[in-house]
Amino acid sequence: MNLRVIRANIVVSLKNFYREKTVVFFRLAFPVILILVFGTIFMERDNEIFNLDVQDLDQSKSSAQLSKEIGLSGRFKITQVAPAVNAAQYAKDNKRNLVLIIPKGSEEAVMRRMGLDDPNASVTITVIHDPSSFGVTTKMQVLNIVLAGINTKMSGKQPFIKLAETSILAKKYRFIEFFVPGIIAMAVMTASLFGAVNVNAELRQKGVLRKLATTPITRTEWILSNILYQFILAVLSTTLMLLVSYGVFNVSLEINAWLPVFVALDVFAFVGLGMILTRVAKEAESAAAASDALMFPMMFLSVTFFPVEMMPEFLQTFAKVLPLYYVNEGLRASMVSLDNMAALKYAAIIGIFAAVVFVVGIMTTTLSEEAT
Repeated sequence: MNLRVIRANIVVSLKNFYREKTVVFFRLAFPVILILVFGTIFMERDNEIFNLDVQDLDQSKSSAQLSKEIGLSGRFKITQVAPAVNAAQYAKDNKRNLVLIIPKGSEEAVMRRMGLDDPNASVTITVIHDPSSFGVTTKMQVLNIVLAGINTKMSGKQPFIKLAETSILAKKYRFIEFFVPGIIAMAVMTASLFGAVNVNAELRQKGVLRKLATTPITRTEWILSNILYQFILAVLSTTLMLLVSYGVFNVSLEINAWLPVFVALDVFAFVGLGMILTRVAKEAESAAAASDALMFPMMFLSVTFFPVEMMPEFLQTFAKVLPLYYVNEGLRASMVSLDNMAALKYAAIIGIFAAVVFVVGIMTTTLSEEAT
């Protein structure tokens, strides 16, 4: 056995490994990123403090004490909602998955109960929730435990506080309905970004773009053909995902004109980013590594797999500056909550972003300069 040969072979393998930036990323950096992201999100979930919006319609000492008791449980951070506000609309507009409503007459019921005029007197609290939200089930379970503890402090065998659930959605949705639009947005992003980066970087490295400059094709024609190609692939991929979702999981999603709009915006936004990346990182390997570094944080922090409210506050702030977040939220607004105004708002945001990066991408992509 020749140890020098073994050592030389190991050195060559390590040098080759180092040269392949994409391989280095997936073997070393990517698992670390997963640990950091999911560790931060799910760290100490058992002791998590949830945000809870409370609308007090009774405006009495007893109702205020009830709200305070829920907060003192240590499981909820209470935000008061004005009595004049429509709670269901408030939940939709502010992306709240759970709003608790204390009804009028709560203090009167407490007085009857404590005064023994009516030992079975009770108060029915309404919770308006979003059943498609991943975290709402756990949140409601914790709320039930807290209210059960408050009930034990009241005299009598019958529970004083009862819950009535109301969904903010027109239909009953499951988590799979939340999940599918996010996967569509992520798949289109991945294909568009990788497609633009891999094709352009590889063609540049092989000198194909320099040769194209000597042909009748213009820069606009070249870019437009690539955009249409990516859009066709995105439509095929989206159609396949929806067919599988309907066929296997029997999902209940609204398919309307917003779907192709967001798919197109998704393609334009990330093809534009891809063109910019291939201009900054000219080698195929470095461009691919740059796209990985850009894509994976968006994949896990843009509410693709779980709602933004499950994240720590600093990650929630970071998520809302990522373009994929607005594609995800726009698709869910149009396919799940059927909120056209919200869909329009998200389409406008991602549309402006797509226009900016696409124009910059066009300006930085040339055919003739590849000869230099």
